[in-house]
Amino acid sequence: MNEKQILDRIDALVAEEHQLRARRVAGSIEPEVESARLRDLEQTLDQCWDLLRRRRARTDAGENPDDAKPADIAQVESYLQ
Repeated sequence: MNEKQILDRIDALVAEEHQLRARRVAGSIEPEVESARLRDLEQTLDQCWDLLRRRRARTDAGENPDDAKPADIAQVESYLQ
């Protein structure tokens, strides 16, 4: 994915997150379903942001950003632990 595609994916995930929260407030989705999907969205967002940072770091280092590969979710989620 190039930078624009990553940012478009982030925008779509954030929009879905907002829709889920609105549906929960409206009572049209079960809290458990919303929580599970939000957890998935948050992990995927973290992965997208990480890939974007990797691409930008490669660019800053004079390397090809297309060589940046996404880290798996388990790795991304363990950064702060």
